Amino acid sequence: MASKPFNVAVVGYGLSAKVFHIPLILALPEDFKLYGIVQRSPKPNDDASKDHTGIKLYRSVDEVYQDPSVDVVVITSVPETHFDMCKSALEAGKNVVVEKPFVPTAKEAEELDQIAKKTGKLLTVYQNRRWDADFLTLKQIMSEGSLGEISEFETHFDRHRPDPPPTESWKSRDAPAHGSLYDLGTHLIDQVYHVFGLPKRVTAFVGTQRRGVAEGSAPDSHTVLLHYDGPLLVTVKAGVVSPEVEQLRYWVRGTKGSFKKFHLDVQEDQLRLHGIGPGHKDFGVDPESHYGTLIHIPQEKAEPQVRKYPTVTPATYVEYYRTFARALKGQGDVPVKASDARDVLKIIEMAKESSKEGRTIVVS
Repeated sequence: MASKPFNVAVVGYGLSAKVFHIPLILALPEDFKLYGIVQRSPKPNDDASKDHTGIKLYRSVDEVYQDPSVDVVVITSVPETHFDMCKSALEAGKNVVVEKPFVPTAKEAEELDQIAKKTGKLLTVYQNRRWDADFLTLKQIMSEGSLGEISEFETHFDRHRPDPPPTESWKSRDAPAHGSLYDLGTHLIDQVYHVFGLPKRVTAFVGTQRRGVAEGSAPDSHTVLLHYDGPLLVTVKAGVVSPEVEQLRYWVRGTKGSFKKFHLDVQEDQLRLHGIGPGHKDFGVDPESHYGTLIHIPQEKAEPQVRKYPTVTPATYVEYYRTFARALKGQGDVPVKASDARDVLKIIEMAKESSKEGRTIVVS
């Protein structure tokens, strides 16, 4: 007999909910049912109950905690609300998916991890870019040994947006867990942590590249150097003044080769701008024009072999929720552990300290 789908309540009905969670939940009807959405102030042209007929529309998150039919709470609200919502949901007996950045501090992340263990409920952070096709391609190349021992690993999320952002955007406010390092840096650092673990030392610049930004705005750019044992140096960079035709995504160099890739993974733009999502044959598929270049030197003094390396067939972001469904059924771990997100926040906190004090921070 097939198991009953888990009832999911989504907190918030903004871009994150509409683009990054609800389509993935709906793509797995055997595992999940979109049961309800918290939307405090529906509008005629923005009403969750009209977009998803048959759901339960909540006016406050407290109603979700009190609803015994809810199995999973997906939190997509602004970062400074995450801790209280996660804590309340876990203590109400709900399993929780929370958007990145997880919470403002590593200390809060550790506390929530302990609460989840105490309550016996699952807690996972939505670091969906572990399922970017280009990242999976890079992991495959590294596992094949084509690069040899890695010396330098650069990961970029640069854009050319030199004008100040709208002041009404919550992302532009300098509040807890806001700014480039928490927004884009969380993705990049999580991928690095997933491959290499915690670094030994952190050196960073965190600041604002744009001119004329409003006072009290969040930092819009960062460059973080993560020093590991041996020769490995990782550069994590996101800038907003980058007038390039093609933006660099990865440049990884090792003793036997290098891999250079331009362009971001296509899934976000497909979901946001083009109406392409789960079930579409092109969802997550990298065009051939975006393939990376692999240079391989098979032996010392040999001629470099240069070729385009096809981006792998993507698992897509649906895999995050598919993995979570298995975890709910007791068939494995959550897709991204709270302890992983805690360690990423530790790195971010050290990067901020390094930038503020102008020194390299040793990881304890």
